[in-house]
Amino acid sequence: MHQSYFQMFAAYNEWANTLLYDACEPLSDEARKKDRNSFFGSIHNTLNHLIVGDRVWMQRFTASGKTYQKLDQAPFEDWAALRAERNAEDARIISYVGALDDATLQGTFIYTPITTPETVEQVLEPALAHFFNHQTHHRGQVHCMLNQAGISPPALDILYYQHEMAAKGA
Repeated sequence: MHQSYFQMFAAYNEWANTLLYDACEPLSDEARKKDRNSFFGSIHNTLNHLIVGDRVWMQRFTASGKTYQKLDQAPFEDWAALRAERNAEDARIISYVGALDDATLQGTFIYTPITTPETVEQVLEPALAHFFNHQTHHRGQVHCMLNQAGISPPALDILYYQHEMAAKGA
């Protein structure tokens, strides 16, 4: 993999999050927070988890920024605040990935997982692959919960993103 691969995933991530948040927008706060028997319970909590997970990993990658001690924290009760934080985090991710080079991707970083006290040394490239895969995984859960809420969810496949960017000449 190369830097351009991760730049594509960072841009795709922002695109998919925007579509997903747009699809959630018409729901009432009650509907977004309704327990739908998913891993984090509700649409709102799952979207909060994505912010938490992203910030935990970005703090590991960059040694700066907000982080959390529990993966099920829901730091944003307010929908508008949650969406604003998502937008800011997506911009941060794009900026970070855009500054990487292939040598940095092959380098290692050290972190302590939330779930265990042992430190881990890991190559950045596969950790970034996990980072973006994790987001896709939980967006899929929200996609399913939107169906449960009676909202037709958007197509989020990366191929749709790639086709849209090609049509725009990007």
